[in-house]
Order: sequence, then structure tokens, then C-alpha cells
Amino acid sequence: MKASVLFSGGKDSSLSAILLEPFFEIELVTCTFGVLPVGEVARKAAERLGFAHRVLGLDRKVLEEAYGLLMRDGFPRSAINCIHHAAVETLACEKDVSIVVDGVRRDDRVPVLTIGQSRSIEDRLGIKYMCPLKGYGRSAVDLLVSRHLEIEEGQSSEVIKADYETELREIVFQRHGTQMIGKLFPSHVQSHVVGRKK
Repeated sequence: MKASVLFSGGKDSSLSAILLEPFFEIELVTCTFGVLPVGEVARKAAERLGFAHRVLGLDRKVLEEAYGLLMRDGFPRSAINCIHHAAVETLACEKDVSIVVDGVRRDDRVPVLTIGQSRSIEDRLGIKYMCPLKGYGRSAVDLLVSRHLEIEEGQSSEVIKADYETELREIVFQRHGTQMIGKLFPSHVQSHVVGRKK
């Protein structure tokens, strides 16, 4: 049975795929609006992990809605959760998808679905929604990552990645410049997978 893992090229989605590898055929799926070549960034990480990979295009209206939420709120939580919900639902609607895997951890605040949102997607679309890391806190995830993955970490603005924030940042940059990015996006560390430990 195939499990479709939402894949940003970061450690959480990569570790989720590795944890499920003994039980399912794994495909990594990177969602994009086509603003930047994030699919290519993720494809290289997927190759290093040894998993099949594909890119799923999302409706540009979702990005515009997220942009509106970001500008209204002044911070990205609602905007990124909006994109994440659309990504899960879009993947779950595909004919050959029966399991959608989300790399969220127990202590993640963004991106996350509410229990109601995930149940609604499962019930309406007849899929299974899995979060293998939901029971793990950051320190436990870091321990597993240290044993299974080679990663690069750095400030979100500097790390090559294929997450939702990357394209959202880009449209803010295109419309408002660098200064607005600094105002809207808090400084935080993110990861990019560069290899898998043997």
C-alpha cells in the first residue's frame, strides 16, 4: 500500500517517511504554486533519501488567500496553516491516494490541522491521514534525526528548502521588498536534508 508523504525536504517530513518505510511504499509529494522551483529542491533531497518523488501543483488562489491572511495578521501562522490545509486536501482528493502522511510533531504550532479538519478530510474523501511524529517532541525528533539523517540547519531566510513559507516569502518580497519580510516572518531555524545515514 502506498503512503503519500507531504515533503518539504526538511527533517520532519523526511523522518516521517523513514518511520513508515517498513510498512508502506513511500512516495514524497512536494506542493507548489509554481512561484519558485521548490519541486527541484525537494527532488534532490528525495533522491538522497532514496524515495520516489513528485510535485503537486496547488491553486494559486490559495496562495493569494494566504497572502491576505499574512498581511491582515502581520505574522504567518494562519497563512501557512491555510496553505497546509489546502495541500492536505488537494493530495487527499487525488484518485490514487489513500494515505496522506503529515510530518507535524507534537509541539508544532504551524503548520497543523485541527482534529476537526483532519477528520473531515478522512470522512469526506475516504483516505487515512497519518502523523507519525505527532507523539514526538522536538528533542526526541532531534535524536532520531541524528541517527538517520544528514541535515543543514540555519535561519529560515538562508536555508534552501521547499516548504510553504518559501513561496509565501517570495510573493511578499515581489510586492513589498526585503524590509517587509523581516516584519512579517519571525526569525527561526529550519532544516534541509542533505543525506541519509547508512
